[in-house]
Amino acid sequence: MAKAVLVDLTRCIGCRGCQVSCKQWNERKGLKTSFHGDFTNPVKLNADTYTRIRFVEAESKSRPVWSFVKEQCFHCQNPACVSACPVGALQKSAAGPVCYDFDKCVGCRYCMIACPFGIPKYEWDKAQNPWVQKCGFCAERIAEGGLPACVKTCPTSTMLFDERDAVVAEAKKRMAAHPGKYVDHIYGLSEAGGTSWMYISAVPFDRLGFRSVPCEELPQYTWDVLQHVPLKAAGIAAVLGGIAYLRNRGANEEKRS
Repeated sequence: MAKAVLVDLTRCIGCRGCQVSCKQWNERKGLKTSFHGDFTNPVKLNADTYTRIRFVEAESKSRPVWSFVKEQCFHCQNPACVSACPVGALQKSAAGPVCYDFDKCVGCRYCMIACPFGIPKYEWDKAQNPWVQKCGFCAERIAEGGLPACVKTCPTSTMLFDERDAVVAEAKKRMAAHPGKYVDHIYGLSEAGGTSWMYISAVPFDRLGFRSVPCEELPQYTWDVLQHVPLKAAGIAAVLGGIAYLRNRGANEEKRS
């Protein structure tokens, strides 16, 4: 069964250990190795930051409180980014992650437009062979029976990794046991037709900057458009596929030289 993660925002202390472990595991730029382990927290997700902790000062029970919000790809059950990709560079795996194939990507950035959460980011600063980048849900670690790097690192058990049904059941259990602690909403349970990353919180999600996303699967809108131009779409896919082949061949030759 597909895996999922429950993020309990009432437990997050903003230590950003998840950011450090994510950058280390994925070998992304921007991680300093100072004595204090400090690094710059970007203002938003980018091509080198797959996950980040966002600090929000919001009001809870008539008093201002700091909330810490972990951001990353939601890994939708039926992803709009997958349906929008003309060359199949993005695929939803049976294990839960939405996986990205660098060799197929042609940089069209349709996935960025299609994503209702605004997650995929482009390597704008790269002149040669730029890619789209996003959290891969540590698919390789999950395949080997391990935990995602961010989940394993968290010192406060903010994240629960399990099968999706078990994650949903635990979220409902916590909310029922502490009705005054949590708002009555599991973000990601229904948004975009359901996601693999879900949240519970003491502060309403709109105050934390979460997007208001339709509670229905979104790929149907992609196909409503593509069905009118099937031959053109196929032609575009063939052309873009050829571009990907030539670009990847050039990159490989550059590596060999």
